[in-house]
Amino acid sequence: MEFVELEDAKRRGGLRLVTVGGVPSPWSEAAKGILHVKRIPCVLVRMNPGDPAVPAWTGSASAPVAMYENEAPRSGWAEILLLAERLAPETPLVPDDPTERALLMGYAHEICGEMGLGWCRRLAGVHDSLETEGKIGFPVPVAQYLGPKYGFRPEQADEDRRRVRDVLGLLSRRLHEQRERGSRFYLGDRLTALDLYSAAFMVMGSPLPEEQCPMPEMLRKAFSQMDPETEKALDPILLEHRDFVYREYLELPIAI
Repeated sequence: MEFVELEDAKRRGGLRLVTVGGVPSPWSEAAKGILHVKRIPCVLVRMNPGDPAVPAWTGSASAPVAMYENEAPRSGWAEILLLAERLAPETPLVPDDPTERALLMGYAHEICGEMGLGWCRRLAGVHDSLETEGKIGFPVPVAQYLGPKYGFRPEQADEDRRRVRDVLGLLSRRLHEQRERGSRFYLGDRLTALDLYSAAFMVMGSPLPEEQCPMPEMLRKAFSQMDPETEKALDPILLEHRDFVYREYLELPIAI
């Protein structure tokens, strides 16, 4: 995968993936990870907030968005995953077994979906920023940009944090159960998309070191800040799993 300019990407066929520019957004990094593991040829396009050119092409003000040939844009995490499964079925990341497939999609929604781990961590960061005038959480302009996108409501702050803790607990319990079975993966004994989602979304609590995951220091600080209860919920097994997945299956340093 390589980054290209928008007009170059529009002229090309095949798969083009729009990602957030300059920030290791977990949704974008998970999509990139899926394509990397499956070895699907793809070019990347950075989307920068405030530039209308990319949204005019994709029809979405967010990223990632997968553009494949002349098909409709795909911006949802599940849509992108299922497209990748179709393009490279020889390297499956979704189980054939329907029970395990349902588990994967359910757990993945708790990580990637609306009111899931990533969504509620964003809301918590927005709340911290606006409550402290940027002393904690995101810089105020970032919080003011993200708040409307994620439906920020200050009265929901405690509920947002509770949901983050609930999902962290759900994930860590699953990994501990799997470890007792002798597996390092969330499902069975092999890598699935769920492992990639979990690894990518740990950036929103404990980013990889700067040499592996470069980002502006103000965002690293915002990603890392947690209230004491949430910090306690971030079980070390989640970070051990993240390090294992990046070391064995993904590329480092992360290119943003």
